[in-house]
Amino acid sequence: MKQSTHPETYRLVAFKDMSNDTVFITRSCTPSKETINIEGVDYPLIKVEISNTSHPFYTGKMKLVDTAGRVDKFYQRYGNKKK
Repeated sequence: MKQSTHPETYRLVAFKDMSNDTVFITRSCTPSKETINIEGVDYPLIKVEISNTSHPFYTGKMKLVDTAGRVDKFYQRYGNKKK
């Protein structure tokens, strides 16, 4: 492999799926300001809206994820108009 092409800041990071509160730990170099304690170890925390535990492709369930009321804002702006 070429030298100096990959970041050297890889570390264990906890990713939390906000739609179902599932937490998984993997290596990442994504910056984080928050931490979470899991089994006595502090990990940087990255919050995600959808992961493999909540995505319809993996779960087989269709689910409308309304993040921060985006669907409501759309209906307020454009209404529920049918042609």
